[in-house]
Amino acid sequence: MEFYYPNRINDFWRIIGLVFFADKDYFYDTTAKQFRLDDILKFLYSKGIAMGDAALEVKRLKDNASDKYLEVVTPLPLNDVIAKMPNCHTIVSTGEKAAQIIGQVTGTNVPAVGKSSTADLNNRTINIYRMPSTSRAYPLPIEQKADFYRDMFQTIGIL
Repeated sequence: MEFYYPNRINDFWRIIGLVFFADKDYFYDTTAKQFRLDDILKFLYSKGIAMGDAALEVKRLKDNASDKYLEVVTPLPLNDVIAKMPNCHTIVSTGEKAAQIIGQVTGTNVPAVGKSSTADLNNRTINIYRMPSTSRAYPLPIEQKADFYRDMFQTIGIL
């Protein structure tokens, strides 16, 4: 899948399925053993959710997916992105590394997992959430991760 969180052992789309449809396999095609991108895109558009990376350029220092071995060369120019998204009121990071990058770019402290802070970007107050990593390496059951995401989506008015 040419999109975010394509690996079937990452729980991002399962968490979203649990939160919005009470079904962790809502976006998963068990026959093809992959997530259904068309359904994911329809869902994101219907909820007004955009996805993106926290950095434009990175170097992997080891040949694995761990953020621990990720060097950020060029962070995302968040002010420029937010300027093009007048309805954006919340930025959500799905893990520690992305939260650190967003904190550096916005000059804000990194919130605790499941918590938020605010930043002034382009004369707007933007909520910045740090959510638990959706990687199975993050030691929290999927149901508890989903609870964090559910609370956040309810608070920002999407659920």
